[in-house]
Amino acid sequence: MTITKEQNGTALKIALEGRLDTMTAPELEAELNNSLSSADSLTLDFSKLDYISSAGLRVLLSAHKAMIAKGGMTITNVNEVVQEVFEVTGFADILTIE
Repeated sequence: MTITKEQNGTALKIALEGRLDTMTAPELEAELNNSLSSADSLTLDFSKLDYISSAGLRVLLSAHKAMIAKGGMTITNVNEVVQEVFEVTGFADILTIE
């Protein structure tokens, strides 16, 4: 998985490419742990994300909880495969997906 980070003031945008699974979720978690303290809003761009596993969902839930007290978290450009995972797991009701 490739992580591309772009910070504009307190707005953080992270684009993911590849698979967010058991092997790559710790990498995203570490990046978020290092970056969220200086961010008031988080946008995750999933336009190039092919797959997400339960390990990836756990990282998203943790980030969502961290950002809810700040400016919030938005997920953009979700493909059909990832959207189906969000819907089946109930994450579509929890997360802000555009």
